[in-house]
Amino acid sequence: MTKAEKAKKIAKILGDLYPEPQVPLDHHDAFSLLVAVVLSAQTTDKKVNQVTPELFKAARTAQQLAALPVETIQAYIREVGLAPQKAKALKGLAEKIVEEHEGEVPFGYEALEALPGVGHKTASVVMAQWFKEPAFPVDTHIHRLAERWGLSNGKNVTQTEADLKKAFPKEQWNHLHLQIIYFGREHCPALRHEPSACPICSFASAKAKKARAKSKKR
Repeated sequence: MTKAEKAKKIAKILGDLYPEPQVPLDHHDAFSLLVAVVLSAQTTDKKVNQVTPELFKAARTAQQLAALPVETIQAYIREVGLAPQKAKALKGLAEKIVEEHEGEVPFGYEALEALPGVGHKTASVVMAQWFKEPAFPVDTHIHRLAERWGLSNGKNVTQTEADLKKAFPKEQWNHLHLQIIYFGREHCPALRHEPSACPICSFASAKAKKARAKSKKR
């Protein structure tokens, strides 16, 4: 099976399992999505969704968040990982959005990545899931599975993103980003995973191939 054939089969399986994948982070506009994605670093989506309702009650807009003291923001998000750093980043990005973008989340990677606490992955999520621009944000699940499935060498997330963009048609990127995340959580964990029983690893992973080769020798 060529890499192109493998990618096509993977996309078909993921499309059947998750035909209309939804962003797992609760949000109501571009700003709340941006805030939620910033908070999600080294924190589960479930935990982010637990803390953002109270935060958004206090600060639904960039103007309102910019007006809050860092200590107040930190109190709202204290249960997420790296809360002190994220509180400063949220305060800073809100201020910059108000000062430089009239209170609206800017469009474009350069403008987004210039905001405090916003890296390429966060910018890619906002571009893909709010602005509907083709993007392939790579989180830990996607980075891990791309290597496991032989679609990338797994050296770094930049290379993984480039490899996945080559492997799949551009019109599939936004859905695939979410589909792979959901698949990783539900079917393809990092530990205690049996490749032969996995809908994708059973044909795509190197471990599954080795297992099949061993069984044939017997």
